[in-house]
Amino acid sequence: MAADMFRLDGRVAVVTGGGQGIGEAVCRRLAAAGARIGVFDMSAENARRVADAIGGVPMVGDLTKEADLDRVFGEVVKAAGPVDVLVNNAGVASRKGRDVPIWESVREDWEYVFNINVTGLVLCCKAVLPGMIDRRYGRVVNIASIAGKEGNPKMGPYSASKAAVIALTKSLSKELVGKGDICVNSISPAVIQTPILDQLSQEQINMMLSKIPLGRTGKPDEVAALVHFLSSSECSFTTGFCVDISGGRATY
Repeated sequence: MAADMFRLDGRVAVVTGGGQGIGEAVCRRLAAAGARIGVFDMSAENARRVADAIGGVPMVGDLTKEADLDRVFGEVVKAAGPVDVLVNNAGVASRKGRDVPIWESVREDWEYVFNINVTGLVLCCKAVLPGMIDRRYGRVVNIASIAGKEGNPKMGPYSASKAAVIALTKSLSKELVGKGDICVNSISPAVIQTPILDQLSQEQINMMLSKIPLGRTGKPDEVAALVHFLSSSECSFTTGFCVDISGGRATY
C-alpha cells in the first residue's frame, strides 16, 4: 500500500523553470510517480534535456508573454492532455549583482523581479485554471520563499515578490472554493543549493545561511518531496497554506 501513496498516474503536470535546480528535481520526482511532465523553461537546451530524460514534453518560452503561454500550454495539452498540476517554480532573486538596499534600488530592479516572480505566475495560473474548473480537479503549487515571510536585507524586490506569491496563493485558494477538488498551496524554502544563488554575492548567501538552525543549504530533492505531496490527490484538505521548508529558520 505504501508504495502506491502519492501516485500521479494519468496526471499531467507542468513545472515552470523545470530545466534546472528545484524545477528539475520536481520534474524528475513527479515523473517517477507516474505523471506526464511539461518541462517549461526559457532555455531550450535545459527544457529538452530534462524532458528527454523523463519522457516529458519540452515547453520553451517566456512565461511573462501571453503569446508564448498560449503556444506552449497548447503544445503540452496536445501532446499529453489537460493540465492537472501546475508547479509555479520559475523565479529570479534579483537582476544580477543588484542585491542592494532599497534606497539604492531602481525601478528596473523591481519591475524585472516582479514581472517574472508575480506576473508570470499569475499568467500561468490563468492558462490552466479554466480547464481545472471545468474538470473540477487541480493542484497548484507556488514556490515562494522564507524571504516572503521574514524579508531579507538587500533583497527587497525578491522578498516583496515572494510575499505577494504567498498572499496570491491564499486569495486564489478562496476563489476556488466550491469549484471542485482544486487545492492551491505555496512553500517557503530557505537557501536551496541551486543556480539561483549565482545571482547573489557570497556575503548575501553567508548571511542567509547564518539564520538556518540546521546550518546548511537545502537540497532540491528535499523540496521536490514536499511538492510531490502537495501535487497529489492525497492533498485534499490543505489549501491556501504556505508550508515551511527552511531548516528551522521559520516555524510559523
